Amino acid sequence: MHFFSPTSPQPNRPLFCFLPGMDGTGRLLRTQQPQLARSFDLRCLSIPPEDLSGWEILVDRTVGLIEAELERNRHRDLFLCGESFGGCLALKVALKIPHRLKRLILVNPASSFKQRPWVQWGSYLTHWLPSWFYPVSVTGMLPFLAALRRITQSDRRALLDAMQSVPQPTSIWRLELLRSFHVEPRQLRQLSLPALIIASGSDRLLPSVTEAQFLTRELPDAEMVVLPDSGHACLLETDVNLYAIVKDRDPDLDRATKDSACVGIIDH
Repeated sequence: MHFFSPTSPQPNRPLFCFLPGMDGTGRLLRTQQPQLARSFDLRCLSIPPEDLSGWEILVDRTVGLIEAELERNRHRDLFLCGESFGGCLALKVALKIPHRLKRLILVNPASSFKQRPWVQWGSYLTHWLPSWFYPVSVTGMLPFLAALRRITQSDRRALLDAMQSVPQPTSIWRLELLRSFHVEPRQLRQLSLPALIIASGSDRLLPSVTEAQFLTRELPDAEMVVLPDSGHACLLETDVNLYAIVKDRDPDLDRATKDSACVGIIDH
């Protein structure tokens, strides 16, 4: 596991760490990167395709990577964003290091996986698919993963490539992690940091709005944003602007960016 910088590093700006979905590549933030880079120093988590680590190891390694980033500048804010599978990981990381986070952002978190029985049953079928048929089955999932009409052709291709990059045994293992994922409501109620829960109203894969409502009720300082026409992979949609959504709820973000820029000039 490692972090990579999808844009030029900006060490004096707030750190924005993105934890990816089932693909684990970290490269599906691509549509949002140009806007986010206006105020953030971006890092995307990459999980190796053959990585079969459990939640505890994934959390510890992610925390270690975050601590290494913050060691270089302990005074900057940390925004932790997790999408789908990465939303589950982000929740567990936030519970481990809540004092480090300025804001937690969850985008269609897969913590709702067990609430959709047909998805659970379908996930068991992955065990029995012939290896030659597995890539075909991934293609068949695209209409459930995304509102394709809202995504450019190149981003559709990127989504398909990312999903097909996950070997079948790894896909089986990560689905098992989602089936076993559990966070106690009392743990959520103890997580007092600001949280933003983004849910797609037209998610055909998971009951994301219902899950967002639950998380908003349980987390002490949470706000929900519903994207009524978006699918599960909403961050690839051309009409979704994650930076604008975050900035609207963090009025100090522009000032922090300007202050950090001034520090950079003085340091230089």
